[in-house]
Amino acid sequence: MAIFRMHLPFLDDVKAKGLRQAGRDKADDIVTRVTAGLNSRDVRGLLRDDPPGRPNPRLTPHAEGFWLHMRPTYYHTLVDGIYPTFRLGWLATFFFVFEIITGIFLMVYYTPSPAAAYENMLNLLGNVVLGSTMRDLHKLGAEAMVLVVALHMLRTFLTRSYKGPRAFTWITGVVLLVLTLLFAFSGYLLPWDQLAYWAVTIGTSMADGVPLIGGQVRDLLRGAAVIGRDGLLRFYQLHIILLPLLTLVFLGVHYYRVARIHGISLPARVEEGNMSEAERQAARQRIDFIPNLLIHEVVLAVTATLALVIAALFFYDAPLESHADPLHTPLEAEAPWFFLRVQGLLKLGDKTLMGVVIPTALLGVLFLVPFLDRNPSRLWRRRPLALAIAAVAIIGLGVLTYMGSPSYGISLPAAAEISQRLAPEEDTAGLRAVPYAQLPVGVYVVGKTDPATLPPEFEAVFADFTERVNAAAADGRLPEARALLIVEDWQADLKRATLRIGWSDPNGAGPKTFERYVYLHRQSR
Repeated sequence: MAIFRMHLPFLDDVKAKGLRQAGRDKADDIVTRVTAGLNSRDVRGLLRDDPPGRPNPRLTPHAEGFWLHMRPTYYHTLVDGIYPTFRLGWLATFFFVFEIITGIFLMVYYTPSPAAAYENMLNLLGNVVLGSTMRDLHKLGAEAMVLVVALHMLRTFLTRSYKGPRAFTWITGVVLLVLTLLFAFSGYLLPWDQLAYWAVTIGTSMADGVPLIGGQVRDLLRGAAVIGRDGLLRFYQLHIILLPLLTLVFLGVHYYRVARIHGISLPARVEEGNMSEAERQAARQRIDFIPNLLIHEVVLAVTATLALVIAALFFYDAPLESHADPLHTPLEAEAPWFFLRVQGLLKLGDKTLMGVVIPTALLGVLFLVPFLDRNPSRLWRRRPLALAIAAVAIIGLGVLTYMGSPSYGISLPAAAEISQRLAPEEDTAGLRAVPYAQLPVGVYVVGKTDPATLPPEFEAVFADFTERVNAAAADGRLPEARALLIVEDWQADLKRATLRIGWSDPNGAGPKTFERYVYLHRQSR
């Protein structure tokens, strides 16, 4: 009987108004509840781009709705387009939400344990419907978020939108930049592969440079002297609990101050340019958030999502290397690309100075930018020093990023380098990418075996091997080089490739030999 009682008001309306009118009124009530104040007539007017009535019903969702409560009811016409904001703040917020959604999907199939994490990744890639795509989207979205947040801060600096009362907003933005980097770094360890393990090992080792308490800080991050079960669990909890909560707090403060207190700063030419009062008033014309800005933001979010999906489906594969091995350091271990600049600094000198003091000082300067910049003008032509500093900083970050890569300042022995290029330890390129059927058993000698007699993809690898060995012999790194590649059946559905390089020691110590084994399984093909 309770079920029927719930529907009595509607039945009364049917009796009083008729079924058609009662249905229309009920649908209108549902629309009003969903839109937090807009009835069906208002929604039709929005879709037809009719001018709003008075009082404007499109302001109601801002007052009564949850999602739009922090959004301003209007913007100035000048910020309706891409310039001057480039919509980077909205994109950063969107990517944060995107990462939460894709991250929840991945959490269902993940256990933060060294015994299970890597197997979870394999299961996600091989057995879960859309598992590989969702992982690619999460990884790609994280990198896009780092890039967009950095560009958003750069745009704010270039337009000097941190002046005056917006100084605190800039500070919260710097905090959000740090949190974004920590998000990306903490998530880097979770796949528990060689790339993740050693990248985080390198990153946490910088804590050793902290004066007096460096070892304690490092152990606090790792959970032990080396990263293990406790370290993985700490990074997981940091990634899914602490960092999201802190980000929500600072994002709320940042967004509220931008949207509700100060508004988006107008272009400097309007605030300080040589314009008549009439031109300035025209430039300050208002435009309603609903529908104009809302439609723009929805279109931008859809476009960004489509771009990520296309990239994940056709161009991008989130790397997953071999299982983490604390006993074996990869030949070319490197930090995530957004921390390569710090790794580049470490190659220049002392760990304390280059890994702790200088990065901390630069971060402190970033926080203090609104107070260090005493120039009252926002016009570009009146800020040559600030723009020159920005240009030098960008160039410097690019150079340090390159210096942090394995290709700078770290030279492997010639034979080991050739082996790494032919069959990278933590990649499926080169010899590992050759189809199993194109790996004929035999001995192939550089300078004697004709590559043209080999299967196509194996031929390309052996020709590359020959070219690299001959080049090293010609430039004196491997005098009188002799090299061969042996392919043999090792076990059922398993072959072993042996890379053997010999050369004469230029110091007269006798012949030298380098040998490496690469195991090639049929299923990995």
